[in-house]
Amino acid sequence: MAPRWKGKGSEAKALADPMSNIVLQLQSSLTQSNAQGLLSGSAVLYQADEEQTDLLNRACFGRPILTAEKDKQWFQFGMEEAFYLLYHLNCLKIVDGQDCEKNVQELWQDMKSQKPTFPEFYIAYQHLRLKNWVVRPGSQYGVDFVAYRHHPALVHSEYAVLVLSEGGGSNENGRLRVWSDFLCTIRLCGSVAKTLLVLTVNDNGSGFVSPSCLDSYSIEERTVTRWSPEQCRENPAKV
Repeated sequence: MAPRWKGKGSEAKALADPMSNIVLQLQSSLTQSNAQGLLSGSAVLYQADEEQTDLLNRACFGRPILTAEKDKQWFQFGMEEAFYLLYHLNCLKIVDGQDCEKNVQELWQDMKSQKPTFPEFYIAYQHLRLKNWVVRPGSQYGVDFVAYRHHPALVHSEYAVLVLSEGGGSNENGRLRVWSDFLCTIRLCGSVAKTLLVLTVNDNGSGFVSPSCLDSYSIEERTVTRWSPEQCRENPAKV
């Protein structure tokens, strides 16, 4: 399915401002400011300055939060986003309510305790982000994530993403276990002009007990589409 750009000039804007460059600018800005987020339940809160607000919005990290402080902008990062900024980009520190900094191992265990599927979801998130896809929550479409070629203001999302586990994992989200689930998901994706992308994560025996598993996992990509028997490989013969 070809990308569906939003209006004239959107594709040119995206090409002129690659997502990889925006993320690098964000990484530099957060690193220079010694950025620090606050762990709050299953999310991380971060107070951004004007430059970082622009970069976070352009890079599609976090969700802006409206507050009474008009001169300050707060963002809420999901688990996968926060861990990506901390672990992969190494540009964000995370503290708890007592202002104690969480190390990578502590944060991994904390997030895993709150969300048993966190390791698989993070690996899928990182996999797509490293390929410069913009990854956003997909609950409104009944999937785990949706993937955009660039900023959602410029282009519609192309993929509806489901994350499955293999090996030591138990596929705790319970998706695609029966054909009816396949058919319902594919029909839903088709109705919103998206391709179903299934990412199967294998821990290869690591058990996802620590972030060190991120050096040993494997991931399989599969796109699933609905075949219509009315389709023909060749144009019907003209009589």
